[in-house]
Amino acid sequence: MYPGTPITAARARVPSSSEAEPGGLEASLLELFHDHQNSSLRLRELTENSKKEAIRKASRVSDLLVDAVNGGVQECFIIEKRIELEIRVLAASIARFMKQTDQWLTATHAINTAVKWVHVAGNWRL
Repeated sequence: MYPGTPITAARARVPSSSEAEPGGLEASLLELFHDHQNSSLRLRELTENSKKEAIRKASRVSDLLVDAVNGGVQECFIIEKRIELEIRVLAASIARFMKQTDQWLTATHAINTAVKWVHVAGNWRL
């Protein structure tokens, strides 16, 4: 079974349909071989088409998933911007209320001081 031996050369050679005897074993084997080749080609084409279709469908699913996720991300981004705006408004209100509270504390402290002086002055006259 070394390359170049008559047995190897005979196995490698596939006779054409014109060389085979009609109805003989060789013709039947040749017909089976051609049927097998044709079936293999059809199967290969079917597999390729199925593969291409699967890739198209996977791409479509991927696009739909990306769109769904992007829609959610966009909605979250809009909500985040609204929250940030509300935080700025609340921070401004807090600063205004703190200033107003400080003014009230200063005013009440001044009133308390004045009342103490009036009380002390009233006691001093007596």
